[in-house]
Amino acid sequence: MSLSPDDIKVGETRESVLVDDLKRTRIVQYAGASGDFNPLHTDERFAVEAAGYPGVFAHGMLTMGMTGRVLTDWVGPEALLRYGVRFKAQVWPGDTLTATVTVESIEDTPAGPVAHFTVRTVNQDGAEVVTGTAAARLEP
Repeated sequence: MSLSPDDIKVGETRESVLVDDLKRTRIVQYAGASGDFNPLHTDERFAVEAAGYPGVFAHGMLTMGMTGRVLTDWVGPEALLRYGVRFKAQVWPGDTLTATVTVESIEDTPAGPVAHFTVRTVNQDGAEVVTGTAAARLEP
């Protein structure tokens, strides 16, 4: 998949529901896939009694990965040059997450055109859980 500047416009957005009713099973599966078995994400008793949270919560990188899928579905993984986020709030089992990706600018560079994006993921209450930026190479 390759996009040219004619295929994508400044101000254009893509929105996707990443997960509806996040299950603890998915959080534990991510722990296994990533090797991150921090008990805040896998051990309810530890999260509540030792750490003082209401319960376990999702890994930030799980949310980042799900959010990034909206970008790669749009521009293709091979076009992605940069992707970074800031974790704004915890993601809890039961949350529904929706990501929005917006084209902020298209820049002509010596290597060819590059699209710059903002990304934003919110939970079912509209609270931001992830914000960030990305850049993708476009075909000349």
